Parts: sequence; C-alpha cells; structure tokens
Amino acid sequence: MPSRALHYRLTVKIFFLPGNLTLLDYLYTIIPIKFNHMKSLHRLYPLLNTVKWFNSIKLLLTISLLSIIMVSCKSSPDQAAAAPPPPALPVSAINASTETTYIEYPASIQGAVDIDVRPQVSGYLQSVLVNEGAYVTAGQTLFKINENPYREALNNAKASLHAAEAAILNAQLEVDKLTPLVQNKVVSDFQLKTAKTAYKIAQANAEQAKASVASAQINLGYTNVKATVSGYIGRIPKKQGSLVSPTDQVALTQLSDIHEVHVYFSLAENDFNNFNANYPGKTPADRIKHLPAVELLLADNSAYPIKGKIDMIDGQFDKNTGAITLRASFPNASGILRSGNTGKIRLGLQHDNAILVPQSSTVEMQDKVFVFTVGDSSKVKKQAITIVGKAGENYLVKDGVKAGDQIVLSGVDKLQEGMVIQPQKAADKVAVAKTKN
Repeated sequence: MPSRALHYRLTVKIFFLPGNLTLLDYLYTIIPIKFNHMKSLHRLYPLLNTVKWFNSIKLLLTISLLSIIMVSCKSSPDQAAAAPPPPALPVSAINASTETTYIEYPASIQGAVDIDVRPQVSGYLQSVLVNEGAYVTAGQTLFKINENPYREALNNAKASLHAAEAAILNAQLEVDKLTPLVQNKVVSDFQLKTAKTAYKIAQANAEQAKASVASAQINLGYTNVKATVSGYIGRIPKKQGSLVSPTDQVALTQLSDIHEVHVYFSLAENDFNNFNANYPGKTPADRIKHLPAVELLLADNSAYPIKGKIDMIDGQFDKNTGAITLRASFPNASGILRSGNTGKIRLGLQHDNAILVPQSSTVEMQDKVFVFTVGDSSKVKKQAITIVGKAGENYLVKDGVKAGDQIVLSGVDKLQEGMVIQPQKAADKVAVAKTKN
C-alpha cells in the first residue's frame, strides 16, 4: 500500500504532466512493479480525479490571463488617442451703441367723440332716416318723432301769448283813463296806482306766454332728432313705430366722430415710476412735450402707418386696478380705425451706450440669465447678466458684462465652467444685432 509521501510525489508530478503523455502512460512509468496490482490501481482513482480538477483550474487561469494581457495591449494606444480637441465656437466682442427698446401695452381705441343719440321728448318713432353704419354730418336729421302733440302745444302757447298781449293793452287803457282824473283830483291816487300795477302784471304774463311759446317751439324741434357731430352711426335697436322717451335705458343709436381717435392704455405703478424716471420733464405737462411719438399695433400685429402722440396722463391711479391711464391721439382721416378697436401701444426708449447681447448667446438657469465670456488661455467663464429690456432679438444688459468683453455666440448649451475652446472670430459674427427703429 503506497505511503503518504508517495501520494504527494505523484500529485506533484502529475500536476506538471508533460503535454505528450497521458496520465495512464505516466503512471506506468513511475509506479514500482510492486504496485502493479489491480487493487493498488483502484486506490489511485481518487488521486486521478483530483489531478483532473487541478488541470481544469490551470486551463481557466491561463486563458483568463491571456485575455487580460491582450485587452490591455490593445486598449492602451486607443485611450491615448481618444482625447478630443477643444471645440471651435464663434466668439465676438461686445460693442456699445445707441439703441431704442420698445415696451408694448394693451390699449383700447375710442373716437374723438363717442356719444349716445337719445330723444329729448317722448313719442312714437315716426321714421328712421339713416342706415346703420352710415356716415352723417352735423345737423343731419336721423329720426323723426310724431310731432302732432307738440305742434298743438305750440299753438296753445301762442294763443296764451296773444291773450297776454291783449291784457297789456287793456291795462294800458285803464292807466291812460285814470291819469287825468288824478291830476284834476277827481279820483284818488290809489286807483291810478292800482291800474299801473295791473299793467305791469299784464306785461309779466305776456313775457311768460312768450317763454311758453319758445318752449313749445323747442319741443317741436326735438321731434327731429339730429346729429350733433359728424361721424358714423352705430346699431339702431329702435325701429319705426317704437315708443321712445328720454328716460329709455337703450339709446336710439351711437355716433362716433373718428377723424381722430384716442388710444387709452394703462401703466402699473412700477412702470409709471420708470416712465417718470426715463423721460425728462419736471411736470406731467412738461414731460408730455418731450415724449417721443408712439406706434399703434393693431389686433393682427400690423403697425398703423401713422404715429401718434401721448397728450394726456390721468390725474390719479385707479383704486381697483392700481394702474394709471394715459392717452395717445392718432389722426384717422382714412377711417381705418373705429371706436371699440383694440391694439397695443409701442412706447420707445432710447439708450445711449447700450450693451445688447443676442438671446442666442445666453442660457437661462434658475431664473437667471448667463453668458459665457472667454478669458485667458481660451477658457470660458459663466457670467450672470442683468436684463432691463429687449430690442428685437437682443437683450439690453444693465450689468454683468461690459463693452469689449468676448462672449461665445452659439453652442453655449454644451459649455461648462472652465472649459477650453478654440475661439472662432469671423467678420460676419457680431455680438450686437442691430434693431429696427
């Protein structure tokens, strides 16, 4: 029976088995004759299983080691060549220039005169003499109210006047009769004085009758409802035969004089403070004189061809809205604008030595706007800027950058703080885009 030393030697020799020999051949060469019995060979089977297990482990370790060596040798050159060059981005210097920025305010448009046409006497509407939307001139008759009651009232007033005039004559005769009698002391002075008093009363009654006649004539004239100004007629809700009255809630129609229109817009308290600070003038009237002309944008965002002028600033803020109203007037000889239109007022403000930065060169993060400035060694720095307005596609910058600073014009969404770039200065790249005045 083999000893432990023999088992150990066999294990070591079998582990380093030459590649050209099998296990069984090698065992026949090293095992003594005395162990060639079948029984001894059966005892060596566990040893052979252990050797197979070691050979498998050895093969796996060898293959893994070779794979690691091959991958390392192959990836090292690629990693050395994988570092990309710095990106080439357009860069330009910021220039200061005189620019005009615009602020738009919602506005409502009204005619120079917008009035409700109402009857001044009651009666049935006898005829409607105009069409809706028609242009009428001042003094033109628009509606006719049944005049018969008012004509009879005039006749009655005239009759009262004639009676009053006759009473004057009668009183005068009484005075003339008593005057010589008093002089001859036939009758007392009291009777003459009474006669003269009656004469004055008759004169007063006549004056009152004249006033009644005039009033009746006015009421008769009110049966013809006329245009007080030249302009355009609105809707006519009352039709022929309707009973109309001065107390009606609904007017006969509306009349708008739009040869000139008034455009009303409002400024919040902060905007009004900026308005006072940006435009010169010690008083509102003085400030209005120095205000620039304003533009009117119509509902389709097209610009009205004629510029207007701000001519009124309200005397107080509205308590409900906290805003103050301003008015701009625009000529409207062609009648393009109508009362009730809406639009926007564009108020311009000129900035001297303004710094404008294209919106495309900015990035917004956490309610702040940044640009990337280019410093030494072509490294970029993320710089916050303060924006006070817009001019076209540019931001008007108050602080954060100054004239002469180099900024990246595009590709800023891929940049990071301290990143190195290749500045690309092209003649057609400018940091300030010109705005349309």
